[in-house]
Amino acid sequence: MYQNAAKTQDETLDPQDWDALRSLGHRMLDDMLDYLATVRERPIWRPVPDEVRTALSGPVPRDPEGIDQAYADFKEFVLPYPFGNIHPRHWGWVNGTGSPSGALMEMLAATMNPNVAGFDQSARLVEEQVLDWMRSLMGFPEGAGGLLVSGASMANLIGLAVARNTRAGFDVRQEGVAAAPGMLTVYCSTETHTSVHKAVELLGLGRAALREIPVDGQYRIDLDVLRETITADRQQGRRPIAVVGTAGTVNTGAIDPLEPLAELCKAEDLWFHIDGAFGALLTLSADLGPLVAGLERADSLAFDLHKWIYLPYEAGCILIRDARHQQDSFTVPAAYLTPLTRGVAAAPWLADYGLQLSRQFRALKVWMSLKEHGVDKYARLIEQNVAQAQYLADKIEATPMLELLAPAPLNIVCFRYNPGHLEADALNLLNRDILVQVQERGIAVPSSTELQGRFALRVAHTNHRSRREDFDLLVDAVLKIGAELANRENNSKEPT
Repeated sequence: MYQNAAKTQDETLDPQDWDALRSLGHRMLDDMLDYLATVRERPIWRPVPDEVRTALSGPVPRDPEGIDQAYADFKEFVLPYPFGNIHPRHWGWVNGTGSPSGALMEMLAATMNPNVAGFDQSARLVEEQVLDWMRSLMGFPEGAGGLLVSGASMANLIGLAVARNTRAGFDVRQEGVAAAPGMLTVYCSTETHTSVHKAVELLGLGRAALREIPVDGQYRIDLDVLRETITADRQQGRRPIAVVGTAGTVNTGAIDPLEPLAELCKAEDLWFHIDGAFGALLTLSADLGPLVAGLERADSLAFDLHKWIYLPYEAGCILIRDARHQQDSFTVPAAYLTPLTRGVAAAPWLADYGLQLSRQFRALKVWMSLKEHGVDKYARLIEQNVAQAQYLADKIEATPMLELLAPAPLNIVCFRYNPGHLEADALNLLNRDILVQVQERGIAVPSSTELQGRFALRVAHTNHRSRREDFDLLVDAVLKIGAELANRENNSKEPT
């Protein structure tokens, strides 16, 4: 018999003193709101000290330390060393910034703690309403499929899984990709996000099945080369199944020609998937929406709500034009998941539309945030971000020693410091050093990329807290640090 079976006192994780927990909870709330309210006053980032790394690498606690001590450790070892993406001058990669009310909404969802696999519950209905809103905003037909997921990477995987299963020409789920009469092939540009590469690999198609098409001078997929490649592949026995278009490439913010891609896919009988991680949300703006015309023609569309809807992580969305294809790709009959006509299980299973059975309540923060602010405010913030990025691009072009390295049609600006006398390799090394110095001094966090062999500082702007003076500060810092480093290099080369 289990040795503790004779215990007379059952245990729980609920507190013995609810008033004490309530008091601590109020203190946590005040601390976190103060933390957000003063974010501009702190350095954006700083390296984690060795003693903190040591404290965060100890053994698992066997005995209780208590919630007060756990919170004290959080404030000492965790809170002071963030990634920095809530800061007004964080423009690295393409990261979301969250919102104060969004943080509170996460608390509400965590308190309810539902499993949104399905069930007759409010959380499922909220997600279904949010998906209806997303379909409407993106121009998808009523009744299209969809799901809230962790982010665009998972959304791309789901979209391409449905594409594979629908366009393979045989029962892939039953027979596997090895039964294909020819290599199932997907097409994208060389600027496509790595999540598409991962999806193709995970779907068993292999890297060779992803055909990367060159881009034009605006970093958009070359339609002529794409068309020629599809024709040649068919002649060589491949089976083309899908084309991936991008609404906002991760390197430069370029938008592929979506309408012509939709026409090509229609003519070639190919699935049209769009990775619109951040760019799809341009459709909220009457002024910017025409840039992504053609989104509504996609067979599947992936986008993030934690980027240009500024929600706390994680919140992504996948829309599928035909919900039947989505359900056919993920439903696995099981006696323990059979819907009933009454009771808790008398409802559809959202789990039949994706990979997860256990699903968190992502929809609440989307639902409440859209109610709080309204879609039009998000449209204005997106327009503001694009205008601020253009302000930075114009300032760079007007500033000696700075060089714009790619067109900046949206919210991504790639540039470098160039004193004009350095060779290519030395110039790349100098700009790497500038980037690291800007970050380590706690000034700002742009990230980097490489364009035609040139190292670029890359500002990817999806930050609702940024002001134009923040971009002025960045430019001033790059000029100052660039001059310091260039002078130091020159002095080190002088004869002694």
